[in-house]
Amino acid sequence: MSKLALHWQIIIGLLLGIVWAVAGAYLGWTQFTMDWINPFGVIFINLLKLIAVPLVLFSIIKGVTDLSDINRLGNMGLKTLTAYLLTTVIAVTVGLSLVNLAQPGDFVSEEQRVINRMSYEMWVYETEGVVPLDGKDYLNDPKYSHLADLAKVELEKHSGNEYVQQKVTTAKNRKDESPLQFVVDMVPSNVFFSLANNTFMLQIIFFALFFGVTALMLPKEVSEPVSKLVTSLNEIFLKMVDVVMKAAPFFVFALLAGKISEMAGDDPHKVYEIFMGLGSYSLVVVLGLAFLVVVLYPLAVSLLVKDVSYMDFFKGISKAQTLAFSSSSSVATLPVTMECVNENLRVPKQVSSFILPIGATVNMDGTSLYISVAVVFLAQFHMVDLTLVQQLTIVLTATLASIGASAVPSSGLIMMIMVLQSVGLNPAWIAIIFPVDRILDMCRTVVNVTGDATVSTIISRLEKKRFPLPDKSD
Repeated sequence: MSKLALHWQIIIGLLLGIVWAVAGAYLGWTQFTMDWINPFGVIFINLLKLIAVPLVLFSIIKGVTDLSDINRLGNMGLKTLTAYLLTTVIAVTVGLSLVNLAQPGDFVSEEQRVINRMSYEMWVYETEGVVPLDGKDYLNDPKYSHLADLAKVELEKHSGNEYVQQKVTTAKNRKDESPLQFVVDMVPSNVFFSLANNTFMLQIIFFALFFGVTALMLPKEVSEPVSKLVTSLNEIFLKMVDVVMKAAPFFVFALLAGKISEMAGDDPHKVYEIFMGLGSYSLVVVLGLAFLVVVLYPLAVSLLVKDVSYMDFFKGISKAQTLAFSSSSSVATLPVTMECVNENLRVPKQVSSFILPIGATVNMDGTSLYISVAVVFLAQFHMVDLTLVQQLTIVLTATLASIGASAVPSSGLIMMIMVLQSVGLNPAWIAIIFPVDRILDMCRTVVNVTGDATVSTIISRLEKKRFPLPDKSD
């Protein structure tokens, strides 16, 4: 085992974790798994989050102070945000194209879709400020009157879900905020509180940028001692990543075994449902995500980065990808992503320490694609025809909602509610796809992390005159 590359060890641990969970569901080991194996997975995520927050802080400060010229920061920042925005728009467009071609919402019986449609019409009539999106009227059609009671039950089932209502309330509060609330939220009133809560990553990034830029304005003899201290602290936290990753194969095994056991319990059929439930919808999402990972990102790197081949790119970030799948968190994966792009893709630390923390917070390509597919699928599932303008609204809302979304598991549900509301659909519909959200969350996190690595690699080559690439031997 020790002779295998670490990323292969992690993949083996991941597969063994899935096998253990499936076997445990059949043999009744779920409680044992939750009591004695899952805690190690929790410890692993806690360790990564412990490292991630100070690493973001010190790496950005170091990256900014190493620039030595504030103009370089603005130049690279503009390129970075443009690249992230472009990839997000492409991801949403890919998702909409696939879902319109495949029509996964049609893969249910006609009667069930009519019931769904009638429940949608009931919701429209009960909700102030919402109008039907098309001219259909099934509720007043005598041919379907016998399905009205079933439609009412369907509506109450989604509306009565307490978890869903909590998410809807959160999304409504965000929607009612000032258009500039996003900017307000970026500026911390207490940086120590932000550091203690890794969901405030944008505030940490703002403070680090502010600190680094201010340090550049001071005479070198004043700022140099702080710069040396930050460099030393940054190296220590990077070394902590190395130490933690030595046990990553076992930790990933524990993490996957615990997560799947938690979802499935002792019912082996639940395991099957997790991977195959809502099959047509899940397949379209996975195909879209796979296109980004297997085609779009490596093709962009191959065309724009001459010294990194298609296979070099995958080999270079495979460790980060497997960890992203296991943890479902871009932030938790961030320390490993930085290590991969620095050591394997020859991205200078001044570049990666600036681009990757921002990407882990604002770049949500996988989540944006997933939302675009889910919203159109839910509309198809309820026989609601979305116009081109309404689908373009999905592109715009999903892109804007992805900026500043929390880089933690299931944050996509909040974004999805906002998109559903933007086109006049019932936000409680997220209950329909929630059973498979967790496994798709793991897949889309892989896309988010791969997108971060792609952008940092491309920007590093565009900026190579300012930031020379490290030698291959480094």
